[in-house]
Amino acid sequence: MNILILGSGGREHALTWKLSQSKKIKNIFIAPGNAGTGMIGINLKVDPVNFSEVKKAVVDKSIDMVIVGPEAPLVCGINDYFKNDPILKKIPVIGPNKSAARLEGSKDFAKDFMIRNGIPTARYKSFDVSNIGEVHAFLNTLVPPYVIKADGLAAGKGVLIIENITEAEKEVESILKGKFGSAGQKVVIEQFLKGIELSVFIITDGKSYKLLPEAKDYKRIGEGDTGLNTGGMGAVSPVPFADNQFMKKVKDRIIDQTIKGLSDDGIIYTGFIFFGLINVNGDPFVIEYNARLGDPESEVIIPRIKSDLFDLMEGVAYGDLEKRFVEIDKDFFTTVMLVSGGYPGEYEKGKTISGLDKVKESIAFHAGTGLNDGKVITSGGRVLSITSKGITKNEALKMSYKNAELINFEGLYYRNDIGFDL
Repeated sequence: MNILILGSGGREHALTWKLSQSKKIKNIFIAPGNAGTGMIGINLKVDPVNFSEVKKAVVDKSIDMVIVGPEAPLVCGINDYFKNDPILKKIPVIGPNKSAARLEGSKDFAKDFMIRNGIPTARYKSFDVSNIGEVHAFLNTLVPPYVIKADGLAAGKGVLIIENITEAEKEVESILKGKFGSAGQKVVIEQFLKGIELSVFIITDGKSYKLLPEAKDYKRIGEGDTGLNTGGMGAVSPVPFADNQFMKKVKDRIIDQTIKGLSDDGIIYTGFIFFGLINVNGDPFVIEYNARLGDPESEVIIPRIKSDLFDLMEGVAYGDLEKRFVEIDKDFFTTVMLVSGGYPGEYEKGKTISGLDKVKESIAFHAGTGLNDGKVITSGGRVLSITSKGITKNEALKMSYKNAELINFEGLYYRNDIGFDL
């Protein structure tokens, strides 16, 4: 079987690495991929949100299945595009249709869905230009800090946490005036929940689901979770506090209710669901949904899957996921993200990376890399994700940091405290 993975980050490298181990797969194509995916599969110069380009690649390469890594193609409706095309309609797309992808594509839709289905989440209200005059009154009902979210996709930058009510009002106005473009036509203001976050993942065929490993990721650029938000500076799996008792609450109150709610709404959801959760005094609340796997969480949860991941994807495609089997490694996996100097602000690309050949007993998943005259260079803010296994969290982290020290490029930075709060 020939498969096409859409995307170019660490998640897509981890998927390529894992799926290359399946005996059911003949060729893996990645569009557009990175230097790491190109070492395992075949990279294609295709834009994942240019569906006509994707179609041409699928036809030219005789693709039998498309696996969607990032959120943008899903929210833009790639699943629907395939289903409505006479040539593509028989080719399964692993990822939800446009209606289902609203769980990630619209914060307002997701919050309304949760409230209607009794899924625990923070109190909220949505605003647009028609009711902007009510912002101050609603903020006055909350205790600071205030959580301000652009409704649509804003490349991971659309969530602000603000202490001052006047500043919060200004930010709402700024978003509605176009700070995040069309993503900010609506704004969601939420109650701030205090606790420790984690990410929980399932794969579903619309009827049944399989629980995948959970992870804890680290979004802030600075040690001790300080500074600006990033796409993620590292991750740990398993999460020690996500024990059987806690995960039963997650299953009963959140996952099962989500699957039932989608079904009740007539939404057939196929693919991955990422539950962004927070543990508040032992009880799980949903912060957000994502319609795909996380990054850098993928770089620790995918290596923990001992069974054939492609078998689960076939289960989604054929609608018989219930019969499929997943085996999870009980050991710890950790990843440390190496980023470009200046990230998540302005940074330079094209820096030569050295030391990758010295990495031993860890996997260097490429996130933002390219090739120039045969040399691996930086091409993004998050560059490499160093994943290691250990019997304990500290053993795995020690190996990740040991190998991180062997890699070099101009401006390289990473956090030294991943897993500090577990």
